[in-house]
Amino acid sequence: MNQTSKIPPHKIIGAAVIWNQQGQILIDRRPLGGQMGGLWEFPGGKIEPGESIEECIKREITEELGIEIAVCEHLITIDHTYSDLRITLTAHHCQHLSGEPQTIECDEIRWVWVDELENFTFPPANTQIIKAIKKNSKQPLLERSKQQ
Repeated sequence: MNQTSKIPPHKIIGAAVIWNQQGQILIDRRPLGGQMGGLWEFPGGKIEPGESIEECIKREITEELGIEIAVCEHLITIDHTYSDLRITLTAHHCQHLSGEPQTIECDEIRWVWVDELENFTFPPANTQIIKAIKKNSKQPLLERSKQQ
């Protein structure tokens, strides 16, 4: 029995835990037709060649939601393997600076309280981000973002 196991492709992804001034977090719902469609997520995307995670997060949020953010401290890095994909997901606390979030590359956007996150269905890798947020749920300090 000669069975070969195919190694799934690996993607490095930056995710933003975006806080507003009221202490809520921005989540978005993935388009129904796409991969893991209909699930909620922390916005972000794939890193481009030569880009840092922080640069990736800032770019993806501008492209996907049309808002400006400050990327603050690192929250968690997760390695997760789905049946067809292996990801390294790095999440950072971020602060909403300006702009009204738009559904440019998602179906829906919501500002939610930390204790409301469990009411939404997220991809499996995101559950570790939620646990990390709850463990350290204070809103990030803005000293670095105000210097930008």
